[in-house]
Amino acid sequence: MKVNKAYKYRFFPTDEQKKNLAQTFGCVRLTFNTMLDARTKAWQQDKQHLSYHDTAKMLTELKKQEDRVFLNDVSSVCLQQTLRNLDTAFRNFFANRAKYPTFKKAKSNQSARYANNAFKFADGKITLARQTEPLEISWSRPLPEDVKINSITISKDTIDRYFISIHFETDWKPLEDVETSVGIDVGLKHLTVLSNGEKLENPKFLQVAEKKIKRLQRRLSRKVKGSLNRKKARLKLAKAHAKVADKRKDYIHKFTTKTIRENQIIIAEGLAVTNMLKNHCLAKSIANASWGEMFRQLEYKAKWSGRRYLELDRFFPSSKLCSSCGHLLVKLPLVVREWSCPNCETLHNRDFNAAKNIELAGLFLLDRESDASKSTPKRYDSH
Repeated sequence: MKVNKAYKYRFFPTDEQKKNLAQTFGCVRLTFNTMLDARTKAWQQDKQHLSYHDTAKMLTELKKQEDRVFLNDVSSVCLQQTLRNLDTAFRNFFANRAKYPTFKKAKSNQSARYANNAFKFADGKITLARQTEPLEISWSRPLPEDVKINSITISKDTIDRYFISIHFETDWKPLEDVETSVGIDVGLKHLTVLSNGEKLENPKFLQVAEKKIKRLQRRLSRKVKGSLNRKKARLKLAKAHAKVADKRKDYIHKFTTKTIRENQIIIAEGLAVTNMLKNHCLAKSIANASWGEMFRQLEYKAKWSGRRYLELDRFFPSSKLCSSCGHLLVKLPLVVREWSCPNCETLHNRDFNAAKNIELAGLFLLDRESDASKSTPKRYDSH
């Protein structure tokens, strides 16, 4: 079976490649913003829905304008791909999977997508359209053999680091089955508590770097807008934020990879993280914990590795339920970290008890699902 994957690498462009990429990023951003504005006005003024094909025709006319002829200097494939990205953004919005598309900014992360007809991959080197030299890529891990690359995405972050995401199709190779399962309870004191007794400390990367970040923010606010010193101060602040984000992402990747490799079934508590961020007292700590990113990684890594990942209903009372006898408490305030069951007198650690309940409930649901599939009568085709 074939699956689609993406590997991300850092690369180091030459000055000529930087110039070409800056022009490409600018044209992609202009195309996206122009068509977003056109689709928004068409709906607001005439209640007209513009499709991808409508915007493609508009792009052809846009390239003919005297003040937009520079759009012809970059690969047309990148401009067509940004129209597809915009169309996908609108589809996600109408399906309630995302917010309304917003305009791209020059100071934010930049990206451009190249389809397989806009680059050349030969002898382990990638050369982009409108460029003569291959990219100097830092191959942190090798691509699978006989890989079929579908597309690539070139991006630049706010501290001028360049990355290439290679999207390819490969054979599905699941991990060997193991006979273990685990329940995951997330928190702020400990990032996760597992049903097997393991705890993952919350390093609080943002809180550790917050003093330095505040100092850099004050320095930035004092600089004259448009000056070179303000640009330097902005870059220093962006580097501090990027360092925090990189540490957090690396920490979560290591945990999710280890969890997937060691367990066949992974069960997590269901949380509405977006709603929880509305709590102004805990929003910063919750955002720094990156629970949503952790769940996202567990889900796709389980799919890649042939594991089973399950999220319970958000209203499941994992903390108030006794994992020994099943007694349910009426109330359990958040400040209470240990409690004794009034029915069986078992002393519980709040987080560990919740993780055990999550595992037990998940396994029960999976068993019931398996029994239901076995009891379903077979259907035979009549001849």
